[in-house]
Amino acid sequence: MAIYPVNGTFPVSSTQSPATVASTVNGLDATPTTGASSFGNVIDGLQALQGQSQDLAVKAVTGSVDDVHTATIAATRAQVTLELVAAVRNKGVDAFNEIMRMQA
Repeated sequence: MAIYPVNGTFPVSSTQSPATVASTVNGLDATPTTGASSFGNVIDGLQALQGQSQDLAVKAVTGSVDDVHTATIAATRAQVTLELVAAVRNKGVDAFNEIMRMQA
């Protein structure tokens, strides 16, 4: 499986372990944590991505941004992150419902 860079640079080297690669994708700290606050942090990050995307979209429309690709990448990144968060939430709800259906 090939790894393609998002921003033109590869964030990881071929000698890093999969755990290290998973926790440092694109320079973001994606180290898994436990508890509800970790999902809350993910939601906060999603909101920040969406805000950045909206700001760049406004700049692109008004002509204040030098590179339209940056706005497009930010919008796509926010969309993919939203889809990922929704999928994780749905899997969590499905798992909860399955546990509730189990008989003791």
